[in-house]
Amino acid sequence: MAPNVLELTLLLWLGAVVAGIVGALTGLGGGIVIVPMLTLLFKVDMRYAIGAALISVIATSSGAAASYVREGYSNIRVGMFLEVATTAGALSGAFVAGLIPTSALAVVFGLFLLYSAAVTLRAQHETAEPVSPDPTATRLNMNSTYPVAHGHAAYYPQRVGLTWALMAVAGLLSGLLGIGSGALKVLAMDRIMRLPFKVSTTTSNFMIGVTAAASAGIYLSRGYIDPVLAMPVMLGVLVGAFTGSRLLVAATPAVLRTLLGVVIVALAIEMIVHGVAAWI
Repeated sequence: MAPNVLELTLLLWLGAVVAGIVGALTGLGGGIVIVPMLTLLFKVDMRYAIGAALISVIATSSGAAASYVREGYSNIRVGMFLEVATTAGALSGAFVAGLIPTSALAVVFGLFLLYSAAVTLRAQHETAEPVSPDPTATRLNMNSTYPVAHGHAAYYPQRVGLTWALMAVAGLLSGLLGIGSGALKVLAMDRIMRLPFKVSTTTSNFMIGVTAAASAGIYLSRGYIDPVLAMPVMLGVLVGAFTGSRLLVAATPAVLRTLLGVVIVALAIEMIVHGVAAWI
């Protein structure tokens, strides 16, 4: 028997809570779970799923970013500078998305999920050797500290220009696929900019809301944001984001990455199969 409206709303809310926790803990954004959940489990048209996911990404950022900024993890100057590139990319991606069939979007999304899984499963270590302050980052006042067990540790962002260019690509993926594109953002800040991993994750959470808001306006103007669908998803993600932000400090990265990577790979295979078979 099909669920009634109340049961369906509750199921959407519960799924969104899980997505919010995942998005807050990893910096990947709740959309990476919301879009497959809505399209595969609830049979929602993918463009409406992307619209709801964009709203959920904004909620994820709002729910987690405040705690991370207050606790001293997020680097506001890095986030605001890189957000210029991601916002421009997000507007371009949202415009292109309306011209691409949903089956093609599903395949692209599945491939991106596989990439995200590879990044998630990849071992992350803090930089062992000290690095000198980068002149560009120093001029932009990006050098900062973050909380560690014994107090605060200093870090110095590197290769600001290259990271900025990659953020434009991350924004394009966000607008095209309705995701926070956090995997690419975290990878760029962690591996290229050489920020500590928790700083990369929390700064990504701070950024993804602005990126999603830039492209959500275009989806709204095209009628792809349904309040009946978006509201329970947004509320669930917001609860999950607050919960995830509290769990971040105590989370074990290796276990979390393994479990999350397995889930993402399963979702990626499902999305690619459904896209190739034109079931979406």
